[in-house]
Amino acid sequence: MVIGRYCITGAIKNCNIVVMTFRLPKIVQTVSLHLLFWTGVWFFFFYFFSYNSNDNTYIIWFSSCLLPLTMGVTYFMERILIPRFLLKRDYQKFALYTFYTFVVSSYLIVLALYGCLIFLLKFNVAIMPPMSKNFLFILILVYLVVGVISFISILNNTLKTDAKNKELENKILATQLQLKEQELHYLKRQIHPHFLFNTLNTIYGFALQKSKHTPEIILKLSNLLDYILYQINQPKVALKEEVLHIKEYIELEKIRFKDSLLIRFDAPSIDSSIQVSPMLLIPFVENAFKHGELVDGFLRIDASIRVDNYQMEFKISNSMRSPVEDEAKEGIGLSNINKRLDLNYLNNYQLKATREKDSYTAHLIIDLKPFADV
Repeated sequence: MVIGRYCITGAIKNCNIVVMTFRLPKIVQTVSLHLLFWTGVWFFFFYFFSYNSNDNTYIIWFSSCLLPLTMGVTYFMERILIPRFLLKRDYQKFALYTFYTFVVSSYLIVLALYGCLIFLLKFNVAIMPPMSKNFLFILILVYLVVGVISFISILNNTLKTDAKNKELENKILATQLQLKEQELHYLKRQIHPHFLFNTLNTIYGFALQKSKHTPEIILKLSNLLDYILYQINQPKVALKEEVLHIKEYIELEKIRFKDSLLIRFDAPSIDSSIQVSPMLLIPFVENAFKHGELVDGFLRIDASIRVDNYQMEFKISNSMRSPVEDEAKEGIGLSNINKRLDLNYLNNYQLKATREKDSYTAHLIIDLKPFADV
């Protein structure tokens, strides 16, 4: 146990040595910069006070007495008053304590002035360097240094705050984008399972009858599921491909509804360069089959799609006898569609749903030009 304790103690000491090794250059650099700056300030004082005077001894001592006073006021402003009051917008206390600092520093300057006059010049004002006689000039020199450092401190703090705010804003935007992408991915996968179950039941019925159409139905379902489950991971797909899968969807529903379905889907030739968000239009068709009702023994669905100068117009209507009592009865379909349109085409689409006597119509117009690849 003793050996273990010594090992641990030695490891801690070694860690401390390593930490000090890495921290020492930064400390040395900071101290060196401060010493270099204040040395420059001292020469700054010496230069002005030596004007029209050859008494270098007095000027050296007076500049040396004035330097620590300037350093104290500067650090007090930069380390205490500015961060504690000014940056926190407590302007009343900042003004009050700045006034106190000014009074105290003025008093100390007077003491330094008279101290050097007494001990160095023996009250002989005649030989006193002319620039050191002017109290206002001395005060201006001191507060010029204080003002420059305070300005740099405020500017540096502002730049750091702006950088932190920008970084925080970027993180918030990245998080929002990630949430939007997750929401969009979820909405893409939020397809009603009733279609799949109905299609599987249809396949089961055809399989029992040993129908020759069974392989064809399975192939169409396989293609559609591939599109639904895998292609939706892409940000965009060709509109022509979306139309193709709508047609496959309709063919499957034709098999299920048999002779009770009257459907027309008008989709003229579409340029292969036109792209849309995947699974954008299929939910409209799915809703038409799900909420559509037989009128006079038939489910009537009429759909069309047009593209003119990157403006896509999609319209679909289905027969319906009973009125829609509330939005909840329509399921998640329309809510899903609206959310996806907002996420993909905000301020660039128009969606209008109308309920007539025996039909329900959805009319969608999207301006695809802002989203076209340049």
